[in-house]
Amino acid sequence: MTSQQTLTKEGEQPGTPGKPQSSDGLQAGLKNRHLSMIAIGGVIGAGLFFGSSSGIAAAGPAILLSYALVGALVVFVMRMLGEMAAANPTSGSFSAYADRALGRWAGFSIGWLYWFFWVVVLAVEATAGAKILESWIPDVPQWGWALIVMVVLTVTNLASVASYGEFEFWFAGIKVVAISAFVLIGVLAVFGVLPGSDNPGAGFAHLTDAGGFMPNGAGAILTGVLMVVFSFMGSEIVTLAAGESEDPQRAVTKATNSVIWRIGVFYLGSIFVVLTLLPWNDKSIIDKGSYVAALDSIGIAHAGQIMNVIVLTAVLSCLNSGLYTASRMAFSLGQRGDAPKAFGRTNSRGVPQAAILGSVVFGFLAVFFNYKWPDTVFAFLLNSSGAVALFVWLVICVTQLRMRGIILREMPEKLVVRMWLFPYLTWLTIAMILFVLGYMVYDGGDARDQVLLSLLVAALVIGIAVLRQVLGKGGADASDDGVQSGVKDSVTRS
Repeated sequence: MTSQQTLTKEGEQPGTPGKPQSSDGLQAGLKNRHLSMIAIGGVIGAGLFFGSSSGIAAAGPAILLSYALVGALVVFVMRMLGEMAAANPTSGSFSAYADRALGRWAGFSIGWLYWFFWVVVLAVEATAGAKILESWIPDVPQWGWALIVMVVLTVTNLASVASYGEFEFWFAGIKVVAISAFVLIGVLAVFGVLPGSDNPGAGFAHLTDAGGFMPNGAGAILTGVLMVVFSFMGSEIVTLAAGESEDPQRAVTKATNSVIWRIGVFYLGSIFVVLTLLPWNDKSIIDKGSYVAALDSIGIAHAGQIMNVIVLTAVLSCLNSGLYTASRMAFSLGQRGDAPKAFGRTNSRGVPQAAILGSVVFGFLAVFFNYKWPDTVFAFLLNSSGAVALFVWLVICVTQLRMRGIILREMPEKLVVRMWLFPYLTWLTIAMILFVLGYMVYDGGDARDQVLLSLLVAALVIGIAVLRQVLGKGGADASDDGVQSGVKDSVTRS
């Protein structure tokens, strides 16, 4: 990473008059309202709307405990990441912190693994959106719709970070309003006070009237954890985006403090509504999806099409954020000498153009693989990236154990967000993640394949990182001031 440039009056840099810019050349174009909405609903994708039905079928009402357990895990991880990001806002986020705390190999490895994860997510979300659009306008093939949505969002991201933020503000806003309305309408229906509802309202009876609260036993809660954990992935995106905001420290602090109620309302709240409106073993939950089935039970006309519109919005939002996230991680890697140098450069608008285009090219390649070889090549990509997010959370925990001491030693005044009960709760979170990974292997099937293939890819990337260091090709040395400036110093804003 290049050494930190000298900031001129009110946070401006030479060559970019009137536009606050971070030390790495990215524009501080995200407003606080953008960051707030990204934090609230930016990564709620199709997984919450469609994936929840499988979890309900596996665990029954006890799926609420599965969501609560994973939610607690996310809260702890976000608290740790918030501690580091509030002190050191940077586009590389946890990859840059791992670089500093654990070594160059760690920053390189987790950065590329995270980039790989989001490139595959681009393909998954683009394909999900293309399926909905193809059902409305069948004259355009599925791959054509995938190409169209990816091109549109690529142009948006290339325009400026403010364009990404504005699109995400409205996309996420629609999701937030839709889920909030679903919870409100559902609660009224549950208690029989919703005018015109076809559902008589059974109160909390459906939580226990079909075999009890845990109809498939306590072990099903862990099975449910495996099914729902991936719908939480991406909560950490706001810490990457904070580096391009007007007030990074405030944005990170606010996002970290709001994660508890976000999980409570959008995940636990919405699933609770589904389970109180319908018996968990109602066939329509699997056939139609949990949210459509719940709306149908109330008598909401055209519930399926309404949910298709909402899911399409969620998909476009997740795709937009996925492209942003992949490109910023590629940019950070480029700045640290761990990716092609072009990835680490910005254009006159402060946009990492090469990093965006490189990410979207690989993303569309994954779409092509899904279209051409869905059961072989794409299945391998999907499974080999499936557990990467859990590895990322694990690295965040281990990094925070080291970074707390570094922050206290070098900039104690910036420790404005603190992990609770440090270091005990950090170690407990590490144990929880390792337990989930171990149970995935023990459970067998797709879950075991995801862990083993992800471990294989991780071992390959770590091997490359170590080999680069041995051969002296690992970018700038970790002790160089230039490398550390982007990790150590907070970004000054006007």
